[in-house]
Amino acid sequence: MQEHYYSDDYIREILSSVKTIALTGASPNETRPSFSVMRFLLGQGYHVIPVNPGQARKTILGQQVYARLADIPEPIDMVDVFRNSLAVPGVVDEVLALEPLPRVIWTQLGVWDEAAARKAEAAGIQVVMNRCPAIEIPRLGMRV
Repeated sequence: MQEHYYSDDYIREILSSVKTIALTGASPNETRPSFSVMRFLLGQGYHVIPVNPGQARKTILGQQVYARLADIPEPIDMVDVFRNSLAVPGVVDEVLALEPLPRVIWTQLGVWDEAAARKAEAAGIQVVMNRCPAIEIPRLGMRV
């Protein structure tokens, strides 16, 4: 597994400043990590927008599901990627087509793509790979 170093200050700044999170790969299945992380983030006060083409126009945890990031009718601060590493370049391309651009792309544990991260960073987007906000928030003792 590839390791990425991010300072605690970098992670803390991101998690304390974002408010609206699009969660790609959201699942209504309570046993899936994306479901439990979405529930955690909602409980922390974030506005979480689930994205999953197979669940579009339904709801997950009371939140309207969208098929694509471009379908979300409001600005997004962060895109949390619950897809495999092979999907990351496509997600980054989808993010780069948004107006305004989100500030952050965050990929979950075990998910990374160096070239996609560099492309996002070149556009001014902060990137965190191979981390989980539901782990980082308690680890850092944050209240958001």
